[in-house]
Order: sequence, then C-alpha cells, then structure tokens
Amino acid sequence: MTSGNLLTDHPALYEARFPDAERRAARWTEDRLRHHGAGARVLDMGCGTGRDAAGLHRAGRTVTGADLSEAMLAHARAHQPGPRYVRADLHGFDLGRSAFDAVVCLDSSLLYCHTNDQLDGFLASCRHALAPGGLLVAEMRNGAYFLGRTDLLERPVVDAFTWQGITYRSTTTLTLDRAAQLLRRTRVWTTGDSSPPVTQHSAWRLLFPHELRHFLAAHGFEVLELHDGPGPRTEPPWPEATSPGTATDGDRLHLVARLHTP
Repeated sequence: MTSGNLLTDHPALYEARFPDAERRAARWTEDRLRHHGAGARVLDMGCGTGRDAAGLHRAGRTVTGADLSEAMLAHARAHQPGPRYVRADLHGFDLGRSAFDAVVCLDSSLLYCHTNDQLDGFLASCRHALAPGGLLVAEMRNGAYFLGRTDLLERPVVDAFTWQGITYRSTTTLTLDRAAQLLRRTRVWTTGDSSPPVTQHSAWRLLFPHELRHFLAAHGFEVLELHDGPGPRTEPPWPEATSPGTATDGDRLHLVARLHTP
C-alpha cells in the first residue's frame, strides 16, 4: 500500500471527482464581492486547478491564483487561462503590499492552518496583501457542526466514480483529534487495475465562529458575514448574511470580512 494524495497529485482526476461545470463557487464568490463593493484585484489563495480563479477572471476581475502544489499550478496554467498563477504558502506569503482588493479562500483551504501560529501567519499575510477596506471571502467546514455530533465520524464511507474507463473506489474515515482541534481524514483509494491501494491522510482545523471572529479582530478585520449553510458548489440560491442561527448547524461556514481602513 502506497501513501500519497491521489486527487491533488492528478488535477484532472480531482476535477472529475469534484465537478463544478456551472462554476457555482466562482459565481457565489463574485456575488459576495459585488454585494460588498470589492475592487477588481483578487487573490485566490489555495486556487487548486484554477477553475474558480478563471471564473472570476471571466467576470471581469484581475485575478492571481496561488497554490503550493506545482501539479495544480501547471494544470491551471494549461487549462484555466486568464489569471496569473504563482506558488505561495498559505501559512505566510508576500505578493506585494496593498496589491489586492480581495483575498478569496474556498473549499476549506483556510483550515489547512492547523495551528494558531499558522492562522496568524495567514491573516497577517492577508492584511499585508489587501488594500485598505479590502475583503477576505472564505468558505470552510464549520467546526461547530461537530459539537455533540457523531454521524460523520468513525464510520467508513465507501464511494466510487469512473473516469476514462477506470473506476476509482475510496473508503473514507473521519476522526476527531480533540487535543489538536483537528478533523482528520484517512482515505484509501483502489482501482480496477493492478495498481496498489493508495492511502491519503489529511486534516482540517476545526474553527468555531466566535474563535474565528477573535482571530479576525486581532488582525484588523471587521466581520460582515459569518453564517452556516450548504457549500457554494450546491444549487443557488446561496445563504445570505440574514441566515438564521448562530452558525452552529450547517456543515459549511461562510465568511466575509473587511480590513479596517487606517
């Protein structure tokens, strides 16, 4: 059994497993940017295959897509033209002071900041990169969803999809690392050919709404929206800032914050 990340090492396979042909995530992001009057310059941090960055480019934005994966960046440059693509680390990056009007961080990318220092590094980098009054738009797993809930935990889930004539099967198990405040995932991939199974390990920080507000305030951000609901790759209409509740029930957490003007 080998270890690796089958999907992120093979971007075309990633897009086949998580299709978004209608560019719903990019449309949701553009909807929030327009609603809050963001300028044209956008940084898509953790851009992956570049499809959301390219969608924002087609909406008239000047977009830079950043990721740590060279495989993802190569795929984005080849298949999602328009944005500029650069390699950058989520935990700390410098792409120019006041170079952007908005930083976008989708698909729980922000939750790869596993420690407080890493989260501080990300938010300090956003503060450096944003023009005064710039926006941070993020979408991620909602840590509060797992308070008292076990329906997604300790229970292997089997899934399969077929791409280019090959069937890929996965067995996924989620566990809570309470001491580290992480949601850990173990996923084992098998295919119909003679390839050995591939085991993938990943983890996300479980951030709670008030905790996230505290970090944002410490870095000079004012929260404009923070609410739960379905992810932006689902069917619109998407959740608005007026969604009921205190971000405790939905699986996904939606954030829009503005950098204070000095």
